[in-house]
Amino acid sequence: MEQPASLSPGALAGLKVIDLTRVLGGPFCTMVLSDHGAEVIKIEPPQGDETRSWGPPFRDNADGSRDASYFLGVNRNKRGIALDIGKPAGQAVLLRLLEGADVLVENFKPGGMEKWGLGYTEALAPRFPALIHCRVSGFGAEGPLGGLPGYDAILQAMTGLMSVNGDPSTGPLRLGTPVVDIATGLYATIGILMALQERARSGRGQFVDMTLHDCGLSLLHPAAANFFLNGRRPLPTGNPHPNLAPYEKYATLNGDIFIASGNDGQFRTLCATLGVPELAEDARFLRNADRVTNRPALMARLAAIFAEQDGQALAARLLRAGVPAGPVLAVDEALAAPHTEARAMVSTLGDHRTLGSPIKLSRTPGGPRTSPPGFAADTHDVLRAHGFGMAEIEALQAEGILPRVRR
Repeated sequence: MEQPASLSPGALAGLKVIDLTRVLGGPFCTMVLSDHGAEVIKIEPPQGDETRSWGPPFRDNADGSRDASYFLGVNRNKRGIALDIGKPAGQAVLLRLLEGADVLVENFKPGGMEKWGLGYTEALAPRFPALIHCRVSGFGAEGPLGGLPGYDAILQAMTGLMSVNGDPSTGPLRLGTPVVDIATGLYATIGILMALQERARSGRGQFVDMTLHDCGLSLLHPAAANFFLNGRRPLPTGNPHPNLAPYEKYATLNGDIFIASGNDGQFRTLCATLGVPELAEDARFLRNADRVTNRPALMARLAAIFAEQDGQALAARLLRAGVPAGPVLAVDEALAAPHTEARAMVSTLGDHRTLGSPIKLSRTPGGPRTSPPGFAADTHDVLRAHGFGMAEIEALQAEGILPRVRR
């Protein structure tokens, strides 16, 4: 599919990325790189990226196969091949693809690449000294849990994120988005770009060690900061913020709105806009610390006022007055919102709809360029571009090194 005319070649044009990842954290990272022009070659195992089966819903393909929305959501802009790197001939193909590559991203368990003789220190760094090798894993190689597999929900549980989500009636609650996987993908992108920046000075690549465990812990703000200061275990508070008030969801005549008052001035503006300026002069609510201490009384008073309001109109009025406020939208409503369209956060590539890129660059805009690849869809083109002849490709296919359909 042709590149949308509004996109530039991208800030990362000329960067070659070999992508051995699957599921979410790694593919999210390589999607961000590809949005901004990096050439990403996604190499799937013979059974394919398992998220191709994580549905419904599914997209039906022309060849009779089908791909789940979960896969489609994070694999745009990539060229896809299938390769069995568990066999020596497959490893040899991978090494040829790494010639001239800038970045390798993989999410095998620690020791997996080493088992195949493809470890960074022993094999790849000596052969490709400028290569940046990023590994995304659950726990890393060291420590009591080193080498063990990790999954988003398990790491949400183990890093304390679930313990501060939900409220006392629910107990610890998994966040509705796979926030640890996504954050790890974003941190991996940052780490790779840092390594590229350093390589521009030194000429040398390096190993980027990204774990779900570390990235999950890094998201514990302000829970960790509060604990470090007061020594008290943070508890789930539901919608209210542990450090601010009012910071809560309120019911109105036509739906819920969320208020996030961050300072005393915003609270005074909120009260004036609601027609109750005297509330801001109540001794219980003068300062944020007072409002946090007297949160139940404040919430009860505000709930009664909001219940009589047109929430959509009020949220817009408050936001324009400088009070953080917004309607609580469902996913379909958020995707259809006028501001979503204005910010190009939904993109259409043929019959494929996808989220846009939140990274807006003035001279080198990026974003969705091509639809996610079918399984092994680009094998011939990619290998021919790397010097493989047709006879060689056909022989590798006959050996099962280059599968054409998912096993």
